[in-house]
Amino acid sequence: MSNRFTRSFTALAEHIDVMGHVNNTVWLQWVQDIATAHWQSVAPPAHQAAYAWVVTRHEIDYRGNIAEGDTVEAETWIPGPAKGARFERCVSFRDHTGRVIVEARTSWAMIDLATRRLMRVPDEVSAPFLQE
Repeated sequence: MSNRFTRSFTALAEHIDVMGHVNNTVWLQWVQDIATAHWQSVAPPAHQAAYAWVVTRHEIDYRGNIAEGDTVEAETWIPGPAKGARFERCVSFRDHTGRVIVEARTSWAMIDLATRRLMRVPDEVSAPFLQE
């Protein structure tokens, strides 16, 4: 099993800013969307019912952009083991030529839904995301 997950995003009219390309807040939404989809595709239902993730930090590098109607291929992965309650996540967006145009490194903290408190990421939760 790979720890990488991919998804395509297409820029719609509502994603475009006054500069004629995808607005920065949309890139952030897409980072969250692919992270959530990755969690939902890998984590077993019991983990999804017991835990949630909240963003603690976003770091984004913009090297290009896309216009309305253009599609990017997004890829996300977990670069290493959890550190306490936190997991680092990487996301890259490639344009139609395969060039990386946006990269993000984000930090997420695990919440126990029963207590609504931060908790250390259990090994059994992180293991499926770390396999190569």
